[in-house]
Amino acid sequence: MADTSWWVTFPQMERETLVGFRKALDGAYRDFSRSYGDAIEAFFEPLLFFLVWFERLLINAPWWAVLVVVCALVFLVGRSWKIVAGTAVAFLLIGYFGMWKDTMSTMSIITVCTLIAIALGVPIGIVMARSDRARTIVTPILDVMQTMPAFVYLIPVVMLLGIGKVPGVIAVVIYAIPPVIRLTNLGIRLVDRDVLEAADAFGASGWQRLVGVQIPLALPTIMAGINQTIMMALAMVVIASMIGVQGLGQPVLRSITNQYFTLGLLNGLAIVALAIVFDRVSQAYGRRMQLQYERISNV
Repeated sequence: MADTSWWVTFPQMERETLVGFRKALDGAYRDFSRSYGDAIEAFFEPLLFFLVWFERLLINAPWWAVLVVVCALVFLVGRSWKIVAGTAVAFLLIGYFGMWKDTMSTMSIITVCTLIAIALGVPIGIVMARSDRARTIVTPILDVMQTMPAFVYLIPVVMLLGIGKVPGVIAVVIYAIPPVIRLTNLGIRLVDRDVLEAADAFGASGWQRLVGVQIPLALPTIMAGINQTIMMALAMVVIASMIGVQGLGQPVLRSITNQYFTLGLLNGLAIVALAIVFDRVSQAYGRRMQLQYERISNV
């Protein structure tokens, strides 16, 4: 009769192997964080300095000066008085209900995270558009980043850098960067081949074709990716508050733990107001770029 005892021991062996594998990974990451944690913190020191400076600038500046600057930037980007009026009303209501300081903290974090995401995401998207091999490698990574629960991003970042602004920024950027990468890749790949052939016929180099033709024509699609990145960064505000990121997320977190309905509602509406402002401004800029694209195409 055949020996079937291995059927009994197999689950136990599998559990032991899994536990050993998990312990090995946890130990390796702890050793890595202990060995290189200080060096990594020193690397991010300039980012922390800029974050603190920018947040203090927004908080300590007179409210009317911040409002004027924000409205001027909204008009320069969106070219719409309706959006400017909506932005002014939203910020005045935020100040009236006593959420100005938290809103400025959130704006500083979101602005820095968006700039970092653009600085990293657009070049990666360009590389993906110019290389099928790079797209094959990066696409599964983006799939994992977009499907991974947001709380999971906090674990390795906190183990490595602890609690504070920089870990929050890193977690937000990791969570929010995939859309700008994907849509940069898509926008450049959708540029009409006839336009590229015309650029080649005029003797444009690869760099001139990229900067002068592909990126300007792909800009509406890239702006759509930036829009989605901003929305995802704002969605991460409350979760990032769990690791010490100041802003509108912390009152929402307190309202959850202490059952303060009004506090959570008002700060949640402030986050919604910021999201609507960023969304309308980026969409208006994208429409302007689309109109310019259509004019170029018609010519």
